[in-house]
Amino acid sequence: MTTAQKETLGFQTEVKQLLNLMIHSLYSNKEIFLRELVSNASDAADKLRFLALSDGSLYDGDADLRVRVSVDKEANTVTISDNGIGMTREEVISSLGTIAKSGTAEFFSNLTGDQAQDSQLIGQFGVGFYSAFIVADAVTVTTRKAGESTGVEWHSQGEGDYTLAEVEKEGRGTEIVLHLREEEGEFLDDFRLRGIVTKYSDHISIPVEMFKAPVPESEGPDGEKIEAVPGEWEAINRATALWSRDKSDISDEEYKEFYKHVGHDWEEPLTWAHNKVEGKTEYTSLLYIPKKAPFDMFNRDRQTGLKLYVQRVFIMDDAEQFMPSYLRFVKGLLDSNDLPLNISREILQDNKITQAIRKGCTSRVLKMLDRMGKNKPEEYQTFWNEFGQVIKEGPAEDSANKEAIAKLLRFSSTHTDEVTQNVSLEQYVERMKEGQDKIYYVVADSFEAAKSSPHLEIFRKKGIEVLLLSDRVDEWMMSHLTEFDEKQLQSITRGDLDLGDLDDEEAKKAQEESEKEVEGLVERIKEVLGDKVKEVRFTHRLTDSPACVVADEHDMSSQMQKLMESVGQAAPESKPVFELNPEHQLVKHLNVEQDEDKFVQWSEVLLDQALLAERGSLKDPAGFVARLNKLMLDLSK
Repeated sequence: MTTAQKETLGFQTEVKQLLNLMIHSLYSNKEIFLRELVSNASDAADKLRFLALSDGSLYDGDADLRVRVSVDKEANTVTISDNGIGMTREEVISSLGTIAKSGTAEFFSNLTGDQAQDSQLIGQFGVGFYSAFIVADAVTVTTRKAGESTGVEWHSQGEGDYTLAEVEKEGRGTEIVLHLREEEGEFLDDFRLRGIVTKYSDHISIPVEMFKAPVPESEGPDGEKIEAVPGEWEAINRATALWSRDKSDISDEEYKEFYKHVGHDWEEPLTWAHNKVEGKTEYTSLLYIPKKAPFDMFNRDRQTGLKLYVQRVFIMDDAEQFMPSYLRFVKGLLDSNDLPLNISREILQDNKITQAIRKGCTSRVLKMLDRMGKNKPEEYQTFWNEFGQVIKEGPAEDSANKEAIAKLLRFSSTHTDEVTQNVSLEQYVERMKEGQDKIYYVVADSFEAAKSSPHLEIFRKKGIEVLLLSDRVDEWMMSHLTEFDEKQLQSITRGDLDLGDLDDEEAKKAQEESEKEVEGLVERIKEVLGDKVKEVRFTHRLTDSPACVVADEHDMSSQMQKLMESVGQAAPESKPVFELNPEHQLVKHLNVEQDEDKFVQWSEVLLDQALLAERGSLKDPAGFVARLNKLMLDLSK
């Protein structure tokens, strides 16, 4: 192998930080470096197999794809080589010199300096190749892209830079040589490496080979001659697609290890579903629910989707057509017998087979999550804390499965003291009071704001449970989720309050009497406030507060207006309905106030207080403060 002049390049800043963490041995389980590198080699073989469907010359007379692992005890090295697709110079720089993944900055901002915690973060981030530096103080990569005549050599000691050189390489593929640190001698033992491959890579669908040493000619115990056995490469894994095997033959450990391969995750999955569908459309699916959300879950440019195989031939990564956006966290693969081998992303878009598979996979994931919620509530809470906000996109995106998605939702409520969202709609319905025919909820900017909303006062007095919603997506979700179990979902900040059978006749009479005591006040305040409000009226939803604002039944809520403005959309102007508590002393005081100037100030202060409690801000906070100060000074005289 001849080498041209070397070129030295610097690592991307984030790679320097990551390598520094690797070199200082964050991981207690160092053997995973081999799993990651063998997994990458397997992916390279898959990609070559796919490209060779349309260009068989890429095999160049070598169609038996494999990965080889070998050791050199004298040189203190471990070598992982493959005859897969290989890389060009540009691909080497992109793959090994940078971290080409969104969310990088957020990832590093979350590092704490605590090794155990940081290792979990790195696991979420997925940095397969860089795991080589867990055990090596230098790494050399030699690679040649299929169809190219020359190769590239990449070398780094895991510090600030790396070198690149054009080289002559026999055969396509990639060879990675790990120059082990002195203390990592255990990985020079053949038996140890065989055990690691069997443990982590048995599921890989191409052979992972190690060299079996030759056995010299010898003499048996009875003097007979035992022939010499030449050395040879032998496969040490099953080399069969795991998903093609019968479920009863696959252990939980095998499923978990395969997830780490297909999901590029270092954590075990929460759960999975393995199904073979036969009939009009035939396919096999292996779908996993991760434990942790990636840092770029809400990045619109992030590639998501399942690995797609056709008749066990790898076709593409991130085939997003088989899973709706609100289930984009699902990892796994599909293997179809009905799609053609030359299928493309464009053809998948409107393919009837694709639609049938998508429908089946969506239903399977929703049922899997529903079972987890019912049978393993603690595990489901872990899932919800990570992916709940994504699931909340479902009612708007998937009307066909709206009821199934609604069963998966979890909320905080007035019947729980914690901010944790752990109340299901089914639990709420079971706890509904006799005579209650609606599911009540309130949406606010934060859990604290929701829990202290004045609109809750009458519900607390009557012991009626109210769901507390405070995620950014909640108002949008509830605009599409209007019914559950034949019961209407009702915002307590919208429209006139009607508790139906929950209001007794005695309470209604008392309300009518209190309104008579301040008769005429509504018209007087309406005249003062003018077009600042849509309507002024009495309400009995309040017990401790003098006033509140609500949205008219058909107007946009303040939370929806904020949501639209936050994404740069102009929200249509809608004026609030101003409601007064006729039993409150401030309202009674306002009713007998004869000084017109003070009456105007009191009316505006009450409106501003109600707006502040509802929206968290005012258009003219300085004016509110000035009016309030003036009234306080008048009261102190």
